[in-house]
Amino acid sequence: MNIEDLMARDAGADDPANPSPLKSLKLDLDFYKESIQEVAAEMMAEGYTLYPIFIAHQHEVSMGEILLDRNELNTQWTIQVSSLEEFVDRGLIKEERREHFVKNFKPANDFMCLFVIVPEGANFVFYPYA
Repeated sequence: MNIEDLMARDAGADDPANPSPLKSLKLDLDFYKESIQEVAAEMMAEGYTLYPIFIAHQHEVSMGEILLDRNELNTQWTIQVSSLEEFVDRGLIKEERREHFVKNFKPANDFMCLFVIVPEGANFVFYPYA
């Protein structure tokens, strides 16, 4: 799924009085993307994971490690870094779905894999670095 698809599904996307929080996510991702890409490359180069996952949220999340804190950076979204392995270990991706996830994972050098958490739920999104 692309972020534009997720934005289009958001109920408040066309209501100017209730703007979609995903529009602010796109702005923050454009601001964060070089840092995220660098961390993804390091994770893969150091053998930590071939499948880095970045958790985007506006609340508290007890998974992964904080990479970019919205409060410190004066942005709307916090980004935490995780991996496919942690998602499987914690049961967010079932072991029997692991192969399907890997098959659909876009190249981590070209796309960031985001697990976007909003009040309505959560979803995986691939967002291009360029």
